[in-house]
Parts: sequence; C-alpha cells; structure tokens
Amino acid sequence: MITRPCAKINFGLNIVGIRPDGYHNIETIFYPVPIYDDIEITEMDPLFTSLRNADLKITGTSVDCDEQKNLVIKAYNLLSADFNIPRIHIHLYKNIPMQAGMGGGSADCAYAIKLLNRQFDLGLTSIQMKKYAAKLGADCAFFIDSVPSYATGIGDILSPINVNLNGYSIVVVKPPVAVSTAQAYSKIIPASPTISCIDAVKQPVETWHKLLSNDFEKPIFAEHPEIAYIKKHLYDLGAVFSMMSGSGSAVFGIFKNMPSDISKEFSTCITVTEVL
Repeated sequence: MITRPCAKINFGLNIVGIRPDGYHNIETIFYPVPIYDDIEITEMDPLFTSLRNADLKITGTSVDCDEQKNLVIKAYNLLSADFNIPRIHIHLYKNIPMQAGMGGGSADCAYAIKLLNRQFDLGLTSIQMKKYAAKLGADCAFFIDSVPSYATGIGDILSPINVNLNGYSIVVVKPPVAVSTAQAYSKIIPASPTISCIDAVKQPVETWHKLLSNDFEKPIFAEHPEIAYIKKHLYDLGAVFSMMSGSGSAVFGIFKNMPSDISKEFSTCITVTEVL
C-alpha cells in the first residue's frame, strides 16, 4: 500500500512559556499544504534475509541519517511492540523540503502509523493513533487528521478549526539554508502574544500581517538575512500575507492574485500550491 504524507505551514507561532521538562509551550495554527512525500509498505518475503524487522529505502531528496533513527522506522517499532506486525520493507520518497519548518519527518511518521493501521488491520482509532504519534514528536499527532488546527502545549494539544482560503494560492519558498530548531529556541524569550493565533485567523486574511507573528523570525532573520529578503519580496510581488513557517527556513506567501511568472523570482527553490 502507498500513502502520501502532506506538509504543513504555520499561521503565527508564539512561544508562550518554558515547561518544567525543558520544552516550550507554544500556540500556533497548523495548516496542511499539498506538498507530498510518498510511503510504500510491503511485507518481507519469509525467506528474505534481514537482521531487522523493517528496512527502509529512501529516494528523492537525500536524507543523511541512520535509517533506524528515521521516524518511519520508529513508528513501525512503536506499533510492533504492541501488535503482531509482519516484517516489512518501507520505501520513502522524499519531496517535502527538509529543515524547512514544514513537518516533513513528522508527517512521514504519522502517515506510516495510519498506513500500518490500515494495511494490517490493527483497528486503531484516530485518537489512539494520535497518542502513538505524540510519543515520536511534538507535531506528529497533527498529521493523523491533517486538518487546520489550533495547537497549544508543545504542539500536541489540537483543536480543529475552520480556515477558509478558497480563492487564494500559497507559494512556499525554501532557500538553501539549514536552521537548527534547538538554536532557534535558545534565542527566544517566551511571552504571551497581544492577540492569539486562533482569534487572529478569524479575521480577513488581508489583516493577518498586522495580527500574526512568528517569534522565530527576529533571531533567524538576523542570522540569515536572505530568509528575511524572501518574505519582503513575496510582499513586493503582491502577497496578502507572508511568514516563515515554524523555525524555518521555508517562507510562504498567500496570494489572491498569483503572479504568472513568480517561479522566475526564486529560481528552483519554490513550490506553488493550491490550498487544500
């Protein structure tokens, strides 16, 4: 079976406190966008020689990590500890930009859980799958349903919301810049926002630039001015709202009227999407 994990962007991201466990409490809007990876799971032949119960092949964008540390493998290991799941081959085709603040690894993890549940008739409910996903990453649970959600806690407390972007298009630009999430958090002083994300997105999209903020932008823009330039240039091209997603480095713009030649403005690091 095959599944297609989608990416996400953030409408606002406020770091509101530090928890006793050292993690940060946030508030944000997770919004799914149709930029996809692909995951295929097949059973291993009983005669196939393997030291592992799940092996992973990655194509598309290169991933530089130990495959057994990949969240897709961790999802299999987590479920196989509680269920009798056969040995499997996993083929992951990477297309969602990495180190972009778009949740690619988290999406792969959650969609792997959903695919294993469906393929091997585990009988897990959405709530149960979210509990498994939350064990593997703060925003993994969001991708079980992949619907616009107001997220609090460490990003694991989710409340589905209605965000109507019909008639708008979204442009995502991923520059060749890697941003360390841990370093980004280290430069943030938590504070409550003037207006919460959930209240802000209830207003017209054209007002969001006055109401929504991403606390990571100031320190990351200071270190990587080329990311700040992308945001400014998207506004110059007519975006009604633009923001860096998550801790970066991807920047998105929401357009009412998409410029026909916008892909020429950002070379090969741009993905143009229609809203889900």
